[in-house]
Amino acid sequence: MTRLSISAELSRRTWLAGAMALSLPGALQAQGKTLLRVSTPAVAEDWHARMWTVLKDHLERLAPGRFEVQIHLAGSLFKQGTEPVAMARGNLELASISAFDIAKLVPQFSLFTAGYVIRDPDHLMKVFNGPVGAELFKLVSEKMELTVLSPLYLGTRQLNLREPRKVMTPADLKGLKLRMPGSKEWLFLGEALGATPTPLGFGEVYLGLKTGTIDAQDNPLPTVKSAKFYEVTKQITLTSHLVDGLFICVPNKLWDRLSPEHRRALQDAAQAAARYNNEQRIADEQGLIAFLKAQGLTVSTPDLDAFRQSVQAAYLKSDYAKVWPSGLLERVNATR
Repeated sequence: MTRLSISAELSRRTWLAGAMALSLPGALQAQGKTLLRVSTPAVAEDWHARMWTVLKDHLERLAPGRFEVQIHLAGSLFKQGTEPVAMARGNLELASISAFDIAKLVPQFSLFTAGYVIRDPDHLMKVFNGPVGAELFKLVSEKMELTVLSPLYLGTRQLNLREPRKVMTPADLKGLKLRMPGSKEWLFLGEALGATPTPLGFGEVYLGLKTGTIDAQDNPLPTVKSAKFYEVTKQITLTSHLVDGLFICVPNKLWDRLSPEHRRALQDAAQAAARYNNEQRIADEQGLIAFLKAQGLTVSTPDLDAFRQSVQAAYLKSDYAKVWPSGLLERVNATR
């Protein structure tokens, strides 16, 4: 085959793939089905990956034959952080969006990117399933054209170091290349912790730790296990600096064209997935210290008061605090 014919064949295949992708939603609509493409950076072993199967099965029971749910794991469809743009363009129907990504377009949400604001998973769900959540989700709908179906618990983020280091206060992290997702909110959190934040996609973290491109990463302990970061690190430092949440979202354009019955089914399925994730995630976290020690990692606890005071002071002096609605932090603190 000549070089020209090879090029033509590749072009033909590319066009066919594009045509199939474009025609699929229409074909499904003709069958009476709505396509729901799911994109997640989570790997297959992670509860955040498994929960999408719970959503799919639950939705099929509530609305048999009405939806076609396609689950794409490990950032294989869209990279972490690009999901809101993909949803706006009509290329993605379901994703769990972080507070950090929401804060890019809804600055008020940046309160929940700050360290030591949410106390624990129960507090997280009460805040976002109550009046505070309703008000903020209305802003998400207006500014991002996304409907939040359910909050869910991502985990309590800890530091995971490539080499052992004595860490008691933020000053002990000076010069440490700490991997963070690439948004300015994540990078600010890394700085507030005292480290040198280094942006890196989730799929590149394992190799980055292995080769020394980064010195550390921060994630909940179940992610350390599921992504096998324990294979290329030697220490866990329990800073507990962020009790983190995600938000299962669907584009308003899709939500608005669903019947009330199918809206209820989709929201119920999302909430069932969130409950499953939360239960498994919390149980998993409770047993992981022993697992990580068994893998040879050192587990240490720093001076949490020193970290809390330093991190909160950094945020209160920052521009982020200037856009927090008056009284919102107090309402969050008062939620029980």
